[in-house]
Parts: sequence; C-alpha cells; structure tokens
Amino acid sequence: MSAVSTSSTSIDTKRLRPRDLFRIAAVGIRTRKLRASLSALGIAIGVAAIVAVLGLSQSSQAGLLAEIDKLGTNLLTVTNGQNFFGQNSELSPSAPGMIARIGPVTQVQYTGAISTANAYRTPYVPTVNTNALTVDAASLGLPRTVGASVAQGEYLNTATATQPVVVLGATAAQRLGIDHIYPGERIWVGGQWFYVVGILHPAILASEIDTSVLVGFPAAEHYLQFDGNPSEIYVRAVTSQVAAVQAVLAQTADPESPSDVNVSQPSVTLTARAAAQSAFSGLFLGLGAVALLVGAVGVANIMIISVLERRSEIGLRRALGATRGHIRTQFLSEAAMLGVLGGLVGIGIGVAATAIYATTKGWAISVPPLAWGGGFGAALAIGLIAGLFPALRAARMSPTDALRTV
Repeated sequence: MSAVSTSSTSIDTKRLRPRDLFRIAAVGIRTRKLRASLSALGIAIGVAAIVAVLGLSQSSQAGLLAEIDKLGTNLLTVTNGQNFFGQNSELSPSAPGMIARIGPVTQVQYTGAISTANAYRTPYVPTVNTNALTVDAASLGLPRTVGASVAQGEYLNTATATQPVVVLGATAAQRLGIDHIYPGERIWVGGQWFYVVGILHPAILASEIDTSVLVGFPAAEHYLQFDGNPSEIYVRAVTSQVAAVQAVLAQTADPESPSDVNVSQPSVTLTARAAAQSAFSGLFLGLGAVALLVGAVGVANIMIISVLERRSEIGLRRALGATRGHIRTQFLSEAAMLGVLGGLVGIGIGVAATAIYATTKGWAISVPPLAWGGGFGAALAIGLIAGLFPALRAARMSPTDALRTV
C-alpha cells in the first residue's frame, strides 16, 4: 500500500493539468499587463496586416470577377494598330458594318479618336493642361454595348448627335469639375463651346471611355473636322461563339491588312490584371512579416526580463517540488498565450478592416481561410519560438541560486 502511494505521488508531481497550467500562465501575464499588451501588439499588427492584405486582395478579385460576370464576357474590341513601317493604320468607316454581318455578332458600336481637339473647362485654361482627356466621336448605342449607363442627363440621340453637345465619361467629368448637369452647362472643345447633356457611370469593360469626351459622329465631322474613321469598335457576340468571332474579326475589319488590326477581349485582360495585382500583395505581406518579427522580439524580451524578475518565484516553486519541466512549460505557455492573444486581436482587426473597405467599394467580403488560419498559426508559432530560450533558461536555474534573491 505504501509503495503504491509513493508511486502515485511521484507521478502526480510530474504532471501539470492544463487548467492549472493556464491559470499559472495567465497570472504571469496579468501581473504585467502593460508590458504584455505592448508585446502582443506587435504580433497583432503583423497578423492584422496579413489578414487584411489577403482579405482585401481576395475581396477585390471577387468583386471584379462578379462585375465582369454581370457585364458579360462576350465583349470584343477592334482597334487600329500599326503597319509595317510603324505608322498608325486606320480602320475603314465601313468596318463596323462588315463586322455586323458576322453571324454570331449581336451588337456593334464604335468610337473615333479626334486627335485635333482637346477639352477644357474654360478657354482660359492653358492648352497644355489637357488632364489626359480625349475627345472621341461615338455611335448612338455605345453605352449599352460596353455595359455602361447614364449617371445624369441623357446620352446622344439622332438629334443631339448633330449638334455641339457632349457626354462625359465618369473620370472626365471629375477632372473637369462637373458633378451635376445644369441647364446651359458647357465646356471648351476644339476652340468652341460644347454643351454637356450627360455623364456616364464608369465603364468597367471599356475604361478608356471614362476619360473621354464623347460627341456624335455628324457633329464631330461638322464642328471638329473629324475624318469619320473609327478607331475602336466594340463587338458583342454570342457567348459560345466568342472565340470563333475573335478569330475572324481582324480579317473582316481590314481584309487587305488584317495584321494592322488589334483584337482583344477586355474581360480576359481585366482578369489577368486582377491576378497581377495580387502579386503586389507580397510586398505588404513582407511588411506584415516584419511586424511579426518585431512582435517576436518583444515577446522574447518580456519573457527574458520576466525570468530575471521572477527568480525568487522560480526558486520557491522548485523548492516546493516543481520540476524543470514544470518551469519550462510555465514560461513557454506564457509566451504562447501572448502570441495567441496577439493573433486573435490581429485577426479581428484584419477582418474588420477588410469588411469596412470591401463594403465601401461594394465588393463581396471574402477572407480566405489561409488569411486567418495562417495568421493565427504564425502568431502561435512566434509565441512558442520567442519563449523557448527564456523557458529553457528558467528551467536551468537552480533552486539555491534562485532563492538567494528572496
């Protein structure tokens, strides 16, 4: 009976229950609240940066792809390229009509760049201050084909297309300082006044329209000496036949020199751009990693100082029967708890930042499991690694040396 009791006591002294371990580790943190908070803050900032970067990247891509799906992936563009001698080629005025004869094509609209005209708010603006705006002649069904809509006023019609009136792209309106259509609102285009009759919403699939000042083809030819040649043709085709239409567009637009014609699919370009933008996330992830490193140094620092300050506690516990494993586990648990606390706070901040920003942009909120799972795992690992050396140092401390400080 005595042997059994001795064996049981020996086993119990080497075992520290999780509840007791948690309580001992929590006491070490609660008694040093400010220092522990500052150490956990570095980890929280690093985790928040990682979660926010990955969350915003995922949300922006999801929002863009959802917008593309809503607008359709069947839009193709035909633009004039360069000939063998490096000179800009021209699309024939008959090119839109020839493209419209392709069977699977459902819509064809076009614009023509007017290189001889610039747009200004007033004639007193210096001519060099073009605000990177372009003046384009536009066909009457352009917004519906490119997936844009009128934000204010109205778009060109058969009557206004012949008059000195313009419709502004979303960015063009902002740069010209026009946020509302007032009666008599006008701008200076090509050396004369043109009246503003409408402003467009942003065109996701045709961003070049956002910086354009659009006039009707008849008005452009009459008032701005435009030659009537289209520079960009927008084509909608049956979705299942987009590839087939794309293969014949160049030959149809310019049978004599198809190599001088550029054909593209905006939705594919935007998807590739979204993927490319995610590469920039690596920079911010690196900054998050630096913050985590700073947090790890802070945790290691507070644990080393804690070991020095608590030598008497360590000696007393050893004298009362605590093993080196108990001491090592105690300090390692404190460091891990700091990492976990910092990780949880960082995840909360990162998710909140993602949700707020995504909501303001109208994106779907998307935080991938890799973001919060990886952030939490990194915080826990950093806490354990940072606390390993202090824990080993505390465990190696002899009871007699530690009790000398009592």
